[in-house]
Order: sequence, then C-alpha cells, then structure tokens
Amino acid sequence: MIKKVLKVGAIMLVLGVASGCASQAAIDAAQATADAAARDAAAAKSAAEAARAAADSAAQAAASAQSTADQALSAATEAQACCEANRDRLERMFQTSQSK
Repeated sequence: MIKKVLKVGAIMLVLGVASGCASQAAIDAAQATADAAARDAAAAKSAAEAARAAADSAAQAAASAQSTADQALSAATEAQACCEANRDRLERMFQTSQSK
C-alpha cells in the first residue's frame, strides 16, 4: 500500500512538474508574442509619425505653391489691365489721327 501511495505520489509529482513546465512554456510563448506585438506597434507608430511629417511638409509646399499661383494670377490680371488700357489709348490716338 505504501508503495502504491509512493508511486501515485511520484506520478503526481512528475505530472505537476510537467504541467508547470508546460505552463511556463506557454507563458514564455505569450510573452514572446506580446513582445513582437509591442515591436510591431512601435514600428507602426514610427511609420505613422514619418507619414504625418511627410503630409505636413506636403501641405506646407502646397500652401506655398498656392501663394505663388495667387501672386502670378494677380500679376497676370494687372498686365491684362495694362494691356487693355494701352489698347484703348492707342485706339483713341488712332481715331484722333483719322478725324484730323
């Protein structure tokens, strides 16, 4: 009877140790997965920050280009007004020379 109890105890001890090792292995695997997920999240955050910086730079360049385009439109409008004023002045001069 004592031998049987010792055998059962030994078996329980082996099973307990084996399940403890299995549990530790599962914990280690879960920790490795969590570490990998944390590294992936950090990489994604870094990529998102880089993308945001690029978008901010692009927005700034677009605003600068819009400002330049607005200045060009203003200069073109002034040049067109000047051209029309010169044409009108020359037309009046021509009409005056024809009437004499």
